[in-house]
Amino acid sequence: MPSYLVETFLARGAAGERQAREQRASSAAEALTRAGTRVRFGGSIHLPEDEICFFTFEAPSGREAALVAQRADLEPLRVVEAVSSIETTACLADRKEHPR
Repeated sequence: MPSYLVETFLARGAAGERQAREQRASSAAEALTRAGTRVRFGGSIHLPEDEICFFTFEAPSGREAALVAQRADLEPLRVVEAVSSIETTACLADRKEHPR
């Protein structure tokens, strides 16, 4: 399933707000999944110096990623598809530690 970054504004000293937004994002993704649209919240990345916070979702399309962001009241600035090797790298490291 494709991954999406949801870009939002988040002030420098708002770490507590980031945690609240993560909880709302997770709950909104679970609610959408229960309603029949599979969406998974992957976490967030806050760039305090730039006052930007990215939320990651796996969703069938950018439309569903935007919908879950709106339902979580994240006030998205934009939603873009993302490609990452982070998960792949973690899986490869796990295979080296635990060969099959």
